[in-house]
Amino acid sequence: MAEADALCRRILEADPRHADAWNLRGGIAYRAGRPDVAAEMFGRAVALDGKVALYHYNFGNALARLGRLDDAVTSYERAVALAPDHAGALINLGGVLLGLGRFDAAALRLRRAVVLAPDRSEPHANLGLALLRRGDTEAAVECFEAALALAPDNPGAHANLGSAKQQQGQLEPALTHFERGMALAPGEAGIHTNRGNVLQMLGRLDEAATAHRRALALRPDFADAEHNLATVLLADGRYEEGWPAYESRWRTGQQADERRDFRQPQWRGETGRGGTLLIHAEQGLGDTLQFCRYAPLAAAKGWRVVLEAPAPLVGLLGSLDGVAQVVPPGRPLPPFDAHCPMLSLPLALGTTLSSIPAAIPYLRAAPQLELIWRERLGSIAGEAPRIGLAWAGNPNLGNGPVIDRWRSMAPDLLAPLFAFDGIAFFSLQKGGPKAPARAPIFDVMDQVDDFADTAALVANLDLVITVDTAIVHLAGALGKPVWLLDRFSPCWRWLRNREDSPWYPTLRLFRQTRLGDWPPVVERVGAALAAWAADR
Repeated sequence: MAEADALCRRILEADPRHADAWNLRGGIAYRAGRPDVAAEMFGRAVALDGKVALYHYNFGNALARLGRLDDAVTSYERAVALAPDHAGALINLGGVLLGLGRFDAAALRLRRAVVLAPDRSEPHANLGLALLRRGDTEAAVECFEAALALAPDNPGAHANLGSAKQQQGQLEPALTHFERGMALAPGEAGIHTNRGNVLQMLGRLDEAATAHRRALALRPDFADAEHNLATVLLADGRYEEGWPAYESRWRTGQQADERRDFRQPQWRGETGRGGTLLIHAEQGLGDTLQFCRYAPLAAAKGWRVVLEAPAPLVGLLGSLDGVAQVVPPGRPLPPFDAHCPMLSLPLALGTTLSSIPAAIPYLRAAPQLELIWRERLGSIAGEAPRIGLAWAGNPNLGNGPVIDRWRSMAPDLLAPLFAFDGIAFFSLQKGGPKAPARAPIFDVMDQVDDFADTAALVANLDLVITVDTAIVHLAGALGKPVWLLDRFSPCWRWLRNREDSPWYPTLRLFRQTRLGDWPPVVERVGAALAAWAADR
């Protein structure tokens, strides 16, 4: 390489405008691990002769190595414009677009690359990743399988196929591919933590924790692995270790942009002495309903508590004891002395499994609204027992599409519950799939404006039956009997191997025994409902 570089220097001494010599020098620097120097050399070649696709392609490679991804896209696009059949430029362009999160654009380029280079594993694998990120899981699986047919020992393709199989609910095949990828690349931390996620879904919590710890041993700053470990510990009830680890959520891609950089310190449980504490909501409506219970505890420690919470909850959260003010996002905040994200409150107050604050109700419907809804429901159902139903969550929240596939159910699966005479069923579903027209469900949700209305409606029900949505938290916070139809791989907050919840004393769990298999759950709920109806 040194000898080649010396020859290029001699050429450039004789002719400083020799573009190919600049390109060659760039290639030498790139192979020597000096992408900054390479980018300068390739840039000169491009400036001297912008009609050579190879120069733009090489320039793009150096820019991508430097992390200048938008500039790399520009260079690759110019290379492709000059040489539409340049498979390497299309492959690398697709890879950079993947890194930028531009999955549709990446898939478009990579489909062309697969046509031009059908015998190369990389474009198949990258196209699969673009399709997976776009939610086209079936097509992604086909791409990963094609990549592995060409390169059976590609650890990344095994790992990505594992992720696709996991999204399909094929947990054992997913585990097999993660373990194959791990064997091929034992130092790749991402494969270890992804394997841990599948083990957690299978309920093998000890093994899952070991996998995440292995990922952290390989990459101590790996926030996703620490966050994944935290959810395993919390699901296992190991709160003393789980809550501190859960603070890693602010360093993950999902929540890093949501962190609030206040100049005031984060509250760690100190006594207030009359100071103002801002507690701000994070994540979903259900999380807010579950963890707002800590606000009265903070007030009891001498703080004037201000809550910032989603607008649909503002009216209802005003019923919390000890809360001085509730502010929706985007409104000016009053002066405050300390702040705390809502899901950091258990850490601040040292919550253990045995010390969960579960005095209910901690939320209350407004008496006037409750009376209005009593009259509405009475005019519909008379004195019949009233049961509220919710069957679907919000697929647009965070990682919702993946989670919602398993936590939500088709409303027609609830049909066996309607065999009971003399029970009035009311929909609590706001959005999502509509109940079948033939289903005997009264739908008054068009009269619901916010959660203050929903709380008043729920307060006039005898029982709530729901999948894992904000409704389960609302009913539990109101002290209403609530039956949770839960997926096989539950959220960490519902713990494992139990039919009750220390968070909500009135809650009863009915959990899947196989992923996605709702009919046996509904059958057990039906049997419980028969006993419930007989006792009335």
